[in-house]
Amino acid sequence: MQRKSEVSEIQITIIKPQNGLVGFGSFLLDGKLYLSSVGIHAKLNGSGYRITYPTKKVGEQNIQIFHPTTQELGQEIETAVLARFKE
Repeated sequence: MQRKSEVSEIQITIIKPQNGLVGFGSFLLDGKLYLSSVGIHAKLNGSGYRITYPTKKVGEQNIQIFHPTTQELGQEIETAVLARFKE
């Protein structure tokens, strides 16, 4: 069984909404890795929010800078970041 990761020191920056993007989040993962520029977007159907991870455009291709390696970790991060955003 895999242990849960700790998502702490979450900081949210609210921006003027732009194409569904409403803010950015940053956080510390397991007290060892700082991750930032996580986008917070309003869902198209208006049912809440979702997060996206940063990419860099190289030529015609978007390359992911970082992202969770498991669905469970992705859900833990999303839950923690969106909980702070809703505060």
